[in-house]
Amino acid sequence: MNYLFAIILLCFSALLQAKECVILLHGLARSADAMQVLEKRLQQAGYVVSNVDYPSTQYPIEQLAALAVDQGLRHCQQQSAQPVHFVTHSLGGILVRYYLTQQPIAHLGRVVMLGPPNQGSEVVDNLKDVPGFELLNGPAGQQLGTDEASMPKRLGPVDFELGVIAGTQSINLLLSTMLPNPDDGKVSLESTKVKGMTDFIALPTTHPFMMKNDAVIAQTLYFLQHGEFEPLESK
Repeated sequence: MNYLFAIILLCFSALLQAKECVILLHGLARSADAMQVLEKRLQQAGYVVSNVDYPSTQYPIEQLAALAVDQGLRHCQQQSAQPVHFVTHSLGGILVRYYLTQQPIAHLGRVVMLGPPNQGSEVVDNLKDVPGFELLNGPAGQQLGTDEASMPKRLGPVDFELGVIAGTQSINLLLSTMLPNPDDGKVSLESTKVKGMTDFIALPTTHPFMMKNDAVIAQTLYFLQHGEFEPLESK
């Protein structure tokens, strides 16, 4: 009898210790290394983390979405971790949106997008025909414009818990001249928004480095835990 009770107690303890999973998806022409600071902070907070490295400049969004998201989901399943959350940077957010138009994700939790081109980027509009742009940014980069045929504009509203963090500072003043202000040097603040999102916050950070910004990371963790961003007035 005592042996049976010990087994039941062990199983119950394992359930209590079951962890949630966070899939990290980096941006265009970046790698999983760009998300390492965020990965470490999420692990310290108790999450199982799948920091996916995917070939962002080699394939169009349709193929990248399947490659990257499926890889992250497999890792979460192997760890028996759920629900499954996503934290994405730039293009990574578009991959999640496209994937969910094709199939549901079991035990989907919350999604935080950092600097996502949810309405496309005017930078792509201006540079997509410039020699070398496609070579550097690949087929997916060509799909991120603001015209109605672009991938972001074709995806429609979101129907999951989504928090969007936009940056308002730029270190690329040339690209900023192509964008409505405020912007983060790659995407305008307004272009990060999407119909159906749960919450939105703008922070003084730049597109290339926002995933390493302490305030961005703190708000990311807060949204994953509470389903909303922490009001700035309370800081």
